[in-house]
Parts: sequence; C-alpha cells; structure tokens
Amino acid sequence: MKSAERQRVIVERLRGAPRVGVGELVELTGASDMTVRRDLDFLAAQGVLKRVHGGAISAMPAGVEPPFAVRSTAAVEAKQAIAEAAVEQLRDGETIVLDSGTTALEVARRLRHRTMTVMPLSLQVAQELIDAPGIRLLLPGGEPRQGQQALVGPLTLASLRALRFDVAVLSPCAFSLDAGLTAFDLGDAEVKLQALAVATRSIALVDGAKWDRAALAYICPADRPDLIITDPTAPVDERAALAERGVLVRVAGEDTVS
Repeated sequence: MKSAERQRVIVERLRGAPRVGVGELVELTGASDMTVRRDLDFLAAQGVLKRVHGGAISAMPAGVEPPFAVRSTAAVEAKQAIAEAAVEQLRDGETIVLDSGTTALEVARRLRHRTMTVMPLSLQVAQELIDAPGIRLLLPGGEPRQGQQALVGPLTLASLRALRFDVAVLSPCAFSLDAGLTAFDLGDAEVKLQALAVATRSIALVDGAKWDRAALAYICPADRPDLIITDPTAPVDERAALAERGVLVRVAGEDTVS
C-alpha cells in the first residue's frame, strides 16, 4: 500500500472513531509499526490529527478539506471513469476552464493529446498540461491555497472575468439537491462560481461519495450545471429528481443519460 493510500485509510478511520492506535493501523494497512508512525507524524504536521501515546486523535473537523494527497487515493476508479466521460463531451478547438481537484486532474491527464485552449485553476492541473503539444495553456493569476494548490483570490477572479469560455468543467467538494454545489473554502467557491459565469456551458464532476453532502461555501444550485457526470454509486432517486429539473445526468460507464 502506497503512503497516500495508507494516509487515506488513517483519515477515514479517524472520521469514524475518536482515537486510533498504531497497532490497529498496522493491521488495517499491512505496514510496519515504524511506517505507520511516520504516516501519523506526516498527518500531524498537516494538521489532520494530533499524536497521542500509542496512536492519534483527530484534529480535523468534519468541515475541513482533507489534504490533496489523501483525496487523490479516494474513489480513484470512479474519478477516472468520470474524467473519461467528461473528455468525451469536449471538442477539439474549444476553450475550457478546468477546475482544481483530483477529478479535474484526471481530466487534464486525458487532454494531453487533444487540441484546445485550457485555463487551469490549480497548479497541479497546469503542471500536467504545461508540455502538452496541442494545448494552448492560459495561466491565471492568483494565490495557490496551501496544501491544495487551487488558485484563489482577486487575481484569479480578474483573469476569469477577462475571458469567455465554451465550457467550464467543475469539480465541487460536495453536492446535494438542497445545498447545491459547495466547497470547503470561500475563495475556492468564489472562483468556481466565476468560472460558471464566463462559460457557455458547464459540466460538474461529482463522484458518488460527494452526494448528499454539504461543505461550508455555497457555489450554486444543484440544477445550475448543464451536465452532471457521476458514477453508479450516486443515489438513483436523486439522479431522477435532477432529470425532472431538466439537468442532464450521465453515469460514467453507462450508455444512458438521464
């Protein structure tokens, strides 16, 4: 098990228990005692947990965004399938504003051999596309959020307002019919909303683990995106409710669109 995967297991275990022990984590991850202790020290340095004798307790409230490295190992197959489905919706020659986040990074990896103009909203996505031969890369200004590398702030917003895009590809942190699309960070939510405002059409990438959840910062109503791409674990009744509101919902890996 790779370090990021072990750390994801630790974070998920702490979400369901007030305290975890080193011995328990050794059993869960199959790693050595020393390796688990190093993972705990790393996560403590990130502010995710606090080290206590023989283990750790959570230091991360439910509304705090997990580190990018931890999120990158969660629902990997679903995110990859969603990214594949999203890329099928993009045409060569189009202008794309591509959100931050782990699913958006999977989209970027699949755009490397396409021909289009892309403005990435994170440093990870920009790095993925920087040497792609057919991509005209537009880099916004802004301040990268520590630990996430998403670009936020007035310079990012000004860059978006100066342009118009064919498609905004968004990756919200959470999604529900009542709360809509939400993000953990206020600045990140503002950037996502501005990306929506400057694009002709919009695609939201929402894996099943994000449904029926709400984060701190509101982005837009659930029926604002033109297309929502998810995976088979998303609630069937809520997919149907969105379809009734006129939102196209595509389940990655399936041929049908609601």
